[in-house]
Amino acid sequence: MRVTWTPSRHPDDYPFVHRLRVRFAETDAMGVVHHAAYLPYLEEARVEYLRSLGHPYAELREEGIEFAVVEAAVSYLRPLSFDDEVDVHLVLAGATPATFQIGYLLTTGAEPRATAVTVHAALTRSGRPTRLPRWLTSLSPPPAAGHP
Repeated sequence: MRVTWTPSRHPDDYPFVHRLRVRFAETDAMGVVHHAAYLPYLEEARVEYLRSLGHPYAELREEGIEFAVVEAAVSYLRPLSFDDEVDVHLVLAGATPATFQIGYLLTTGAEPRATAVTVHAALTRSGRPTRLPRWLTSLSPPPAAGHP
């Protein structure tokens, strides 16, 4: 397992937030969001985070860089339901020369619903590992793991 960061349950520990609304198609027979639907929520927030940094994912791809997800870990705290407005809080949680981690907190109102971490590898279009862009490695990750 490559995940080395523990996500905080405190929204103030995350410098970026993206709001989304749960769609009916993402719920299961019990009326709650299916566990697999959380990964696209993380992806949507991650893409918006990159855009907010001035590096839209489409431009990175044009430059020949892909950020492959090589690991994902989600802790489900309380279920999400259809039509919930969900804030996906995000923080760059650490970087090496070729990989980085992102920590997430999903909340409705002030209530934590899930935490997650994704690990990404920088790859060329041909799938070979490459170094992360300098702008990404220069971002300051949090000094330590989040609050328990």
